[in-house]
Amino acid sequence: MGKWSVLSGFLAIVASTAAADPACSDDVVFLRGDWGSARFSVEVVDTPESRGRGLMFVESMPTMSGMLFVYDREQSVSFWMKNTLIPLDMLFADGSGVVQRVHENAVPGDLTSIPGGSNIQFVLEINGGMADRLGIDVGTQMRHPAILDEIASWACAS
Repeated sequence: MGKWSVLSGFLAIVASTAAADPACSDDVVFLRGDWGSARFSVEVVDTPESRGRGLMFVESMPTMSGMLFVYDREQSVSFWMKNTLIPLDMLFADGSGVVQRVHENAVPGDLTSIPGGSNIQFVLEINGGMADRLGIDVGTQMRHPAILDEIASWACAS
């Protein structure tokens, strides 16, 4: 194999890696950390009414799907599972998109408060057990257009 074949193979790998850096869109959240990376198709809820309804009465959710709760600013948040029919993992992230707390396997219908923390702006709800299965933990970075470029740990390209 000649040096030009090796070089063109290397350039093909670099080009495919660059192409693999996905563009941001409102219906996708990307996560990355020491554990690897993942992509979730999401519904965004960013009004008091839509956040209040959340995933209530949803009977099932595709494996790599979720709901992204977006708040206007960092604040204290807590959730409960009233009228929620499926177990959920909740990833609580600050304004820069860094996960500060992971609550695994929230129990359907449970009215116990699930505190997320005091400086939370984004909450990603995914199927129960998924955080453990993927290894998602505190420090994981979140990427979505709602996470502003100037403070994001992993910003969407402009």
